[in-house]
Amino acid sequence: MADDKNAKGPQDRSRVAMGEDYEVRYWTNRFGVNRDQLQDAIDAVGNDVDAIAAYLNK
Repeated sequence: MADDKNAKGPQDRSRVAMGEDYEVRYWTNRFGVNRDQLQDAIDAVGNDVDAIAAYLNK
């Protein structure tokens, strides 16, 4: 089944999907960072939300 593009948040809240604009908007807002900072965190620790939060100290 395809993702519902009208959804307000990510389908799997434990992972960040940088390929989906609506997820990038959600997570950048949630963490208070820009897209580049979010990508840097993912490059450093992977796309697990808890790991990203720890990396960003959020």
